Amino acid sequence: MEKRVTFKGWILPLLLIAPQVLISAVFFFYPAGQAIWQSLFIPDPFGLSMQWVGLGNFEYLLGNKYYLASFWTTAVFSTLVTVTSMVPALFLAVIADRLIKGAGTYRTLLIWPYAVAPAVAGVLWLFMFNTRVGIVSWYLGLLGYDWNHVLDGTQAMGLVVVASSWGRISYNFLFFYAALQSVPKSVIEAAAIDGARFWRRFWTIVLPLLSPTTFFLLVVNIIYAFFETFGVIHTITGGGPQQATTILVYKVYADGFVGQDLGSSAAQSVILLVVVGLLTVLQFKFVEKRVHY
Repeated sequence: MEKRVTFKGWILPLLLIAPQVLISAVFFFYPAGQAIWQSLFIPDPFGLSMQWVGLGNFEYLLGNKYYLASFWTTAVFSTLVTVTSMVPALFLAVIADRLIKGAGTYRTLLIWPYAVAPAVAGVLWLFMFNTRVGIVSWYLGLLGYDWNHVLDGTQAMGLVVVASSWGRISYNFLFFYAALQSVPKSVIEAAAIDGARFWRRFWTIVLPLLSPTTFFLLVVNIIYAFFETFGVIHTITGGGPQQATTILVYKVYADGFVGQDLGSSAAQSVILLVVVGLLTVLQFKFVEKRVHY
């Protein structure tokens, strides 16, 4: 019999949610409010004065070709990171879910990369693909391929995508593997008895049952690509060459902290927040319709 707990007053529930509300107010709502307020001004870099410009910062950004180009760069980068991190993770989860010798060891090794911070992962991949001392770039040279991500924008984009996806594969693997464990074995066995081969069982039974987990990972991986890949890009390319890897979140940093254009940087952060919010709403409105709970 289900037991329900009811509160006799309002003080205890308020105390229970107070820590989360306080953290959200200090680290999210207050900074977001400050960004919106500063986006309406051109502040002095030293904080001595502020000039009211209204929506001038937004008008300037929407007419800036370099800022508009960062939208396309972000779209390409986030799509590649999401696909590159989710597809291998699903494949590895399917392999680990099968009864093979040493599966526990494989699962442990696959989880380890998630413990590496994005900035550290960026340094690791930077050393491997360094144009002078990188072992991977050296082998590519032996194969006749000229690797130089410092000058080639396509190579730089490919490198930051791989470096950003590497640690994220472990995160996605955990969720996919847990979801595979919850798939009813009786359904799989019934399909096998009916003569359905492994991949047919996967496409027609397993994958639709994984749709809630896939939808969740789709949302969080896009948010990850928009925000949490800053450390990888900063350590590997610094947004270059020629802003080929300058995504929206990195341009906020470059214009605000490097260029000291604080008003434009604040406006960019507001636009970025709106873009990510709209993408999340669109995913819940259209993509979730294909999810089978």
